Amino acid sequence: MEFAEIAPLVIALLVGGISAGFVSGLLGIGGGSILVPILFEVFGLVGVADHLRMHLAVGTSIAVIVPTSIRSALAHKAKGSVDLDLVKTLAIPVVTGVALGAITARYSNREGLILIWIIVGTLMSLYFAFGKESWRLPGDLPHGHFLKGYGVFIGWISTLLSIGGGVFITTLMTLYGRSIRQAIGTAASLGPIVAAPATLGFIWAGWNVADRPVFSLGYVSLIGAAIIVPASVLMAPLGVRAAHGIPKSKLRLTFAIYLAIVVFRFIWNLASG
Repeated sequence: MEFAEIAPLVIALLVGGISAGFVSGLLGIGGGSILVPILFEVFGLVGVADHLRMHLAVGTSIAVIVPTSIRSALAHKAKGSVDLDLVKTLAIPVVTGVALGAITARYSNREGLILIWIIVGTLMSLYFAFGKESWRLPGDLPHGHFLKGYGVFIGWISTLLSIGGGVFITTLMTLYGRSIRQAIGTAASLGPIVAAPATLGFIWAGWNVADRPVFSLGYVSLIGAAIIVPASVLMAPLGVRAAHGIPKSKLRLTFAIYLAIVVFRFIWNLASG
């Protein structure tokens, strides 16, 4: 295959990776919340079949998370900012949720995945726009069936949204008074437990699907992952540098507005058929 045939895809993915890396560094939040909307548009620009765009965007994004989540998890563990007991408690429920997410992805149509993104994206946008860091719930983290059920939910929804689950575990821990440092470290340690099996799940879910673009394995674009990982890693520090001096409240509002725009874009896509 001539390079000229895949050049538009390579260029579009490179731009997408650069954008995702910079925005992730700027807002301090990576994963699918940044990359899925970008990949959705990129795959549309290069002519990927409309019924495959969302599945391929989610699957490729979750694959990109694997190396970065492993690196992040090891770094937080080395600093001692991880509640290892909580990670062990949630590990099996999270993997169970990931398996359910892969099954859901296999049998969901484009509209179903987009609708899930719209619902959760709206809730996240509202939380970052109006949520207060002072919000607290009484007592310590609940245990038993509630916590394990929450772990299943994290695995399921994180797979469908292509995120490491950090926003859900961080929110839960901080609401119960845990330090933000420990919450972030614990969430980072759960990242690989979500991302690795979820990547395999999306490969399985799209294994025999027709009309996939070149160099894709199931619903994972290999060329997409290969281009996006180094591009995003390169640009993330520039986003972090740009974020210095900007009040945290404004960054949270910026992310809320970004999510709102993404939600409206997905609603428009659904409405236009």
